[in-house]
Amino acid sequence: MGKPNILVIMADQHSPHVLGCAGDKIVSTPNIDRLAGEGVRFSHAYCGGPICVPSRMSFLTSRHCSDIKAVTNRGVLASDTPTFAHSLGASGYNTVLCGRMHLSRDNPQHGFEEKLVGDVSLQWSSKAEGCVFGNIPDRLDSQSRIAVEISGRGKTAYQAFDRAVADAAVEFLGSRYKNEKPFCLVVGFILPHNPLICPKELFDKYYKEMNVPRMSEEEKKHLHPAMRKWREAHGVDDIPDSQAKSALAAYYGLVEMLDGYVGEIMESLEKNGLRGKTAVFYTSDHGEMAGEHEMWWKSNFYEGSAGVPLVASFPGIFPEGMLYDLPVSLLDIAPTLIEIADAVPMPRISGTSLMPCIKREPGNKNDTPVFSEFFDESIKTPVRMVVRWPWKLIYYHDFAYPQLFNLKKDPGEIFDCGNSPAFSDIKNELVSLVKKDWDPEEINGFMEEEEENHKIISEWMRAVKPPDVECWKPPPHSNVFPE
Repeated sequence: MGKPNILVIMADQHSPHVLGCAGDKIVSTPNIDRLAGEGVRFSHAYCGGPICVPSRMSFLTSRHCSDIKAVTNRGVLASDTPTFAHSLGASGYNTVLCGRMHLSRDNPQHGFEEKLVGDVSLQWSSKAEGCVFGNIPDRLDSQSRIAVEISGRGKTAYQAFDRAVADAAVEFLGSRYKNEKPFCLVVGFILPHNPLICPKELFDKYYKEMNVPRMSEEEKKHLHPAMRKWREAHGVDDIPDSQAKSALAAYYGLVEMLDGYVGEIMESLEKNGLRGKTAVFYTSDHGEMAGEHEMWWKSNFYEGSAGVPLVASFPGIFPEGMLYDLPVSLLDIAPTLIEIADAVPMPRISGTSLMPCIKREPGNKNDTPVFSEFFDESIKTPVRMVVRWPWKLIYYHDFAYPQLFNLKKDPGEIFDCGNSPAFSDIKNELVSLVKKDWDPEEINGFMEEEEENHKIISEWMRAVKPPDVECWKPPPHSNVFPE
């Protein structure tokens, strides 16, 4: 066999906990579960930053968000920063992007030779979200209380977008077997990202099964000041059970829809004789709190938000049914793909190949620390997480102390040890690790510059209204709510 094909499927906002193979007894995800049974599931995988653009740009480059100045959703990846698509393309691969990746309108390629479906939105886009959702309130796409309050049965353009992405990916795989050139196909779905609206049959199926999680008095007692401020900014306190139940049912329905699309792509691989020649990776750009800690969306470092599902399968090459339970990062995917493809190495990367983990070779990651970071605009400060098993520390610049959890003893992250003298040694050790190559004041500096740049560019877009030639256009009547 020559160089293997590579297929990466990336969801948007898929909780690592809402998967059958991760232990969820309610959700139906047979296709992702099957992929995990045929390969390796990483139970403690983390994104590079718990929000779309920072995570995706760090995923593409295998570099920390602050190193590429992409710490908010306004961040733009510089055109001269190599991605794994550049590396694979330089090594003889046909690099293809199908759907969501949140790239800049000024350079929507970033190493991808082909684009099968445009993005639903681009960075620095002039297109109003109302054009996507029609008569559905555009704020249902945001991290605000209304996205939970208005949830239920219906159809959205995001569902139509993923239908188009799945169809294009299946069509590509249907013709690819005739071509001897290896491919790297990256399929970007937007589900199960809110709006928390799903088809009636799926909503009704899950609504009767939903139990709304609630914080214990012990957790409320240990709540970090930054999290209190975050909760106030996002308006998540005191959401009624009825609304939370509706939002959860819709989220589970969207996850099942997504799983169906994954199944269609995997079926196409098999039908066209490509399964045994293709390394497949399934993941998400970040997670979704889905009511855990009575929180929603992402933009924080609890496991539901900073954690991501990650499954890798390659028949005859990767072991089957294996669970790897030490921390890994989305930054590790790029060097993994490069090793699989024997491709041109990328410079200045921060991730390391997952192949030693997959093969359980000496020198696997063991207790190698994993980092995630971004600028939290709700609390107006840079934040960085480090996980060095079993400890997780979350450092908030400008706050008196960090959050600290023992994930082995406290997987639900209830007991925050960050302000406890009994854990000062491990806290100080991990704080030093966080700050070793990360300067929050430098981040504050380029955040000021970013805000100044964004202001004038936004004014220009409102005045000029340049065409968004790379954006996917929703079909008529794709938004129906309530249904």
